[in-house]
Amino acid sequence: QVQLVESGGGVVQSGGSLRLSCAASGSVTGISAMGWYRQAPGKERELVAVATDSGTTNYAESVKGRFTISRDNAKNAVYLQMNNLKPEDTSVYYCNAFKYNWGNALNYWGNGTLVTVSS
Repeated sequence: QVQLVESGGGVVQSGGSLRLSCAASGSVTGISAMGWYRQAPGKERELVAVATDSGTTNYAESVKGRFTISRDNAKNAVYLQMNNLKPEDTSVYYCNAFKYNWGNALNYWGNGTLVTVSS
């Protein structure tokens, strides 16, 4: 099992910045990707950004140029720097870790951290 703990959410005005952090513990060996998803009320969970262990990153179109994902493999941590936040970024943000174990694809999730952007 992998445990993920997020921190850094809060309330910010439109145009402001926040930095989310996520620390992984437990069976962290073999984690190939870590990323961030978000889910707004009444909507499905969506990918925000993901970073692989080789350094490849991928972003949702809606956050490109504003958000930056980074990983610290030594600390088993992933971060999301969010700049120029907009009210539509308001969501619960979930940290995700992905690994293969004996051919099975495993996804682990944190409990989420709320980001509220006021206009």
